[in-house]
Amino acid sequence: MESNEETNSYKDYYTVLEVDYDATDEKIKLNYRKLALKWHPDKHKGDNAVTAKFQQINEAYTGVSNQI
Repeated sequence: MESNEETNSYKDYYTVLEVDYDATDEKIKLNYRKLALKWHPDKHKGDNAVTAKFQQINEAYTGVSNQI
């Protein structure tokens, strides 16, 4: 059995960016931009949950783009 800490700390960047594992660089970039615009904190009047989602999207893109 996995502990809750291990499960919660694991992030699937491809799932966060809503792309397949074999997605092209262009598809990853397009989905990142779409999600970043959708979840940008300025559009949601500083909602903390939205800010956290936006940060997660940025982290995922950084992680995936480092692997490309």
